[in-house]
Amino acid sequence: MADDKPPIDTILQKVLDAVPFQLLADGGVQEARRRLRELPRRPLHEDLRVEDQHIAGPAGPIPVRVYWPPQDRDSPDDEPHPVTMFFHGGGFALGDLDTHDVTARQHAAVGRTVVVSVDYRLAPEHPYPAAVEDAWAATRWVARNAERFGADGSRLAVAGDSAGGNLSAVVAQRARDSGRSGEGPTVVFQLLWYPSTMWDTSLPSFAENAGAPILDNDALAAFTRWYAGHVDPADPPTGLAPGRAADLTGLAPAYVAVAGHDPLRDDGIRYAELLAEAGVEVELHNAQTLVHGYLGFAGVVPAATEATDRGLAALRTALHGR
Repeated sequence: MADDKPPIDTILQKVLDAVPFQLLADGGVQEARRRLRELPRRPLHEDLRVEDQHIAGPAGPIPVRVYWPPQDRDSPDDEPHPVTMFFHGGGFALGDLDTHDVTARQHAAVGRTVVVSVDYRLAPEHPYPAAVEDAWAATRWVARNAERFGADGSRLAVAGDSAGGNLSAVVAQRARDSGRSGEGPTVVFQLLWYPSTMWDTSLPSFAENAGAPILDNDALAAFTRWYAGHVDPADPPTGLAPGRAADLTGLAPAYVAVAGHDPLRDDGIRYAELLAEAGVEVELHNAQTLVHGYLGFAGVVPAATEATDRGLAALRTALHGR
């Protein structure tokens, strides 16, 4: 596949040359966090209503940021919006409400959904399963209390990029299992942006894109060590590797987005294949000329804008039927 793959989008390459950024772990986790926080970002959808709140979590209050979509002319004023849980990326060790503020705003504005962005605990201070516990607790709380946000907890989606895509897939599986036992919540859609799901570095894209821009194999190894160094990589639990679950039937419909120049490309592709084999409705999109983290280039790089809008349109259709 490497021989047939088109090169990185020319406009994206110019941006990468002008504003070089690589996820690096050499200076330690604090330095990696600082570099991600200081990355330039183009403001989008600044007119949205946004509030910072805290909700109950397993290890204390979890900070969340709630975004309300623009007024929809086609919906009555008193009709509750669907709600989307958003889990940010960053290798389970980086990222926060601010680093992914623009991305959360895009989900709210284009998806026409209330978005609850979750500031889950980070590794290495809080290794697996802390992030999963926070993501699950936040999802259950929001589903039970959606009316506080003017939202409909029965129309609940999960979305996330990279590590957040992993958490979204895990939460979708937990919700299915909880629903089978008569509890909740019900997840109706999962939007997985270049997710980590299989925990299998033998997939071809890890070798093909070992030195890719933004995310390379060295960074992946460091994030894995920080988050799950205590877990046997030969037998990871499904809370870490949702693609290893024995049963994938009955899961919410999914949109899986991957990038051609990303070590995680084949990870997401494989999970989409497994979902389809289990009878789950799934749409896979491979942005062949883009790199890991392309959501951050939406509004700047046309190819990234197109790929981002495509996934957000799928979210909007899943939640609104149009």
